[in-house]
Amino acid sequence: MDEIQEHQPRRKRKKKFKRGRFLSFLFFFLLLAVGAYAFTQYTSGYNLAKDAKKEPADFTGDVREQGQRENVLVLGVDSRGQDKARTDTMMLVSWDRESNNVKIISFMRDIYAEIPGYKSYKLNTAYYLDGVQLVTDTIENMFDVPIHHYALIDFSSFETLVDIVTPEGIPINVEKDMSEKIGVTLKKGQQNLSGEELLGYARFRSDAEGDFGRVARQQIVMEALKDEILSVKNLRNIPKFVGATEGYIETDYSKSDKLKRVMDASVSGNVEIEKLTIPVEGSYTNKSYSHAGSVLEIDKERNKKAISDFLE
Repeated sequence: MDEIQEHQPRRKRKKKFKRGRFLSFLFFFLLLAVGAYAFTQYTSGYNLAKDAKKEPADFTGDVREQGQRENVLVLGVDSRGQDKARTDTMMLVSWDRESNNVKIISFMRDIYAEIPGYKSYKLNTAYYLDGVQLVTDTIENMFDVPIHHYALIDFSSFETLVDIVTPEGIPINVEKDMSEKIGVTLKKGQQNLSGEELLGYARFRSDAEGDFGRVARQQIVMEALKDEILSVKNLRNIPKFVGATEGYIETDYSKSDKLKRVMDASVSGNVEIEKLTIPVEGSYTNKSYSHAGSVLEIDKERNKKAISDFLE
């Protein structure tokens, strides 16, 4: 009897050991499967965009720290195969690495800007004149805000990236019928927009709101994209999306830096976005110059303070 009792605990320990070893093997093979899937999808995205890959522009980021904030200049261009283009979208995306709070500052393209080494022109002309660094220098000099990194995306690449990360489309409440000069026809109401439709929505300005309405829609698109990229249902698309960014997004970030930032945001699961448009209301007048056309002449000090207050 004593011998039977003596063997029972040993038998239980052996069963627990076998069960534990089985679960460890199961977890290990699950990790292998997930890793293999992620690698395959990343490679698929990378191969899709490899022919579009460009070398990063000559860029010198600001070395000034702004607390935990990392400021990224995001530029959208419609190059249409041309070497020179103007920036249709200019945003400063300021990310607080500690709280995961994101603040987006949108700069109106018609701001009459003091462009270093050139006459004053519309802000979107700086990229046409001398690329990313000149846009960076112009914004830093005018508004005294440090820019640490940049990301440049062509609109055709934007469409493809949207379709990769959200094949079923991005939910947007289109506030009015839209069609003029955007390449697609959109009807008023809630709907899922493809990459091409989302770009058309963001670029529409054929109404009384003009460029101000377009900037507001660009901010709506950024928020909607953030929600979709971080949603659980789209996590399976992230490896292919990150792979495709290697070719479709030109940036000074390294491959590992890009992946780290996407993973940091994904793991946190909660990214809050605040938005500001420059110039702020009541801080500009409409002017016209023979060499620059119709522009927004701004109260520089007032807008500089608005940015400082917003970021701090």
